[in-house]
Amino acid sequence: MSIDAVLGGLLVRQLDHWLPGALHRSRRATLALAYAGDPCTAEAALRVVAGFADRLRGRRLTVLVLADGGPELPARLGVVEAGLPGDVAVHVVPGDPTRLPVVLKAAGAAGAPLLTLVDGAAPAPALLAATTTGRPAEVLLTGTGTGLRPALTAAGFPLVAEVELVAADGTPGRVVAFGTGLDKSLEAFKDALWATADATVGYLDPTGGLLDVGADPPTGPLRDELLAELTRHGPRTVTELRRHALTATAYRAGDAGRALAELLDAGAVTRDPEHGRLGGDVLISAGLVPDARSTA
Repeated sequence: MSIDAVLGGLLVRQLDHWLPGALHRSRRATLALAYAGDPCTAEAALRVVAGFADRLRGRRLTVLVLADGGPELPARLGVVEAGLPGDVAVHVVPGDPTRLPVVLKAAGAAGAPLLTLVDGAAPAPALLAATTTGRPAEVLLTGTGTGLRPALTAAGFPLVAEVELVAADGTPGRVVAFGTGLDKSLEAFKDALWATADATVGYLDPTGGLLDVGADPPTGPLRDELLAELTRHGPRTVTELRRHALTATAYRAGDAGRALAELLDAGAVTRDPEHGRLGGDVLISAGLVPDARSTA
């Protein structure tokens, strides 16, 4: 599987999560797809929308496709668009992602659920500011350089995750970042990330290690990172450590639960209360046995 295929699958899975919630929250919503290069995932996105046709009755979904795809792009998308219900309005707009602020304003996207994909463009402040006008607002960025995480944080997204995708065949890697204000959306992004890729693509963890994709990734690097977080900032609740794993590493929330259980078994951390379910309000503290850490 190529990196482009992973990114396309990630968008499809994120749409599967976002669209039902958006339709439940509001009578209108906007999906904006902005491409600096080939708009190769736009057709797949429209097919996801078509799959929710029965839930779109009485709702209004606007799909914006901003790309320099040439005159054939409307025709390509028109095949899928023909099968969409009348409640979906698809607008194909020529141009690059720098036009996104104007396009979103013209579409009246502010104040209702907004999911934006920005594929391959530099994370300029004006561009990202436009993606925050939704209520709620979520954005998926892809690029070839660094700096996506700080740009999303500066734009006002309270929850941000960033992972670099590395292909086994040596083709150039890609960075994917997600910004949101909803914990469940961030968890869905991480779940989608791990469910989409296969052994041909690895994830370069922000803490520095390359992780092989699998159902149960090795928790050694995550255990080390959670211990380091406890050492830096003192005791943290399970909820806080799960969020740290989601935002600061490539791991999922469930992986954090496994890592904490292993740290407790090894005596590397302690918990308060000492017994019971390892729930979100349980307080975790660094123990007195730092050698218990493992890089396995």
